[in-house]
Amino acid sequence: MYEPSHLRTFLAVSQTLSFTQAARRLGLRQSTVSQHVRRLEDATGRRLFSRDTHSVELTEDGEAMLGFARRILEVHEQATAFFAGTRLRGRLRFGASEDFVLTRLPEILEGFRHDHPEVDLELTVELSGTLHEQLQAGKLDLVLAKRRPEDPRGELVWHDELVWIGAERLRLDPDRPVPLIVFPPPGITRALALEALERQGREWRIACTSGSLNGLIAAARAGLGVMAHSRGLVPPGLARVPERAGLPELGKVDFVLVHGRRRASAQSAADALAAAILAAGDRLHRRWGPPARTPAGGAGTER
Repeated sequence: MYEPSHLRTFLAVSQTLSFTQAARRLGLRQSTVSQHVRRLEDATGRRLFSRDTHSVELTEDGEAMLGFARRILEVHEQATAFFAGTRLRGRLRFGASEDFVLTRLPEILEGFRHDHPEVDLELTVELSGTLHEQLQAGKLDLVLAKRRPEDPRGELVWHDELVWIGAERLRLDPDRPVPLIVFPPPGITRALALEALERQGREWRIACTSGSLNGLIAAARAGLGVMAHSRGLVPPGLARVPERAGLPELGKVDFVLVHGRRRASAQSAADALAAAILAAGDRLHRRWGPPARTPAGGAGTER
């Protein structure tokens, strides 16, 4: 009833919320992407996306289809591998940025290990900037990380907005430097936060530096300051800083998959893991449920 190619296209559109970006990811024409979605909607008898000239959003039926599409494709790929008689082997060095520590990435990796038990998967968790450096140095085969907006490298997993977050009771004094909670260099969100404040002419100070996302979250929950973070990954106990606090906009950020130098022993495994992450990419930023609410208050004294 449901063509795998149509389901893959549906997942790509649902993750990028863009028919154009989905077409680039899949190597298809935009008209083909639209055709696949239309045929899937015809097969279900439901509208899966609400779209206009400016935006694409999943409908309630589209949200339901996400889980079905993933499971159908997983079983389809397992059956294909079984009857083809091919088993992936080799050593795969995979790097994931700190952003995914608290997401459902472990579930995706567990599924990959279950499907490909003879692949030796080595996981490195680091800052996005560090992972890109290690990839360039040939120390990793595949990286899932942020990239700066002007960086063309990588295959888009999803596009998100960077926002300021902090403890709900935090109040910022407009006459004092902004207290920042940041990753150390070469953290991408650190660089973007400092650049935004410099453009605005706003003074700042470093209140906490940690290479661990859990460390940054603990500092933010304690009210030590604010941090720049992906809107789709706001952790529990933290909330977006309200606009009236006067902090500058941080812009957009892309989460991408980047392949390293093609080692013959790792290429097939890297391609398979990349496909699994792309198929389940929406799960990486849906762990926390509804968006965090905006705290009451804005400018005032810092507590």
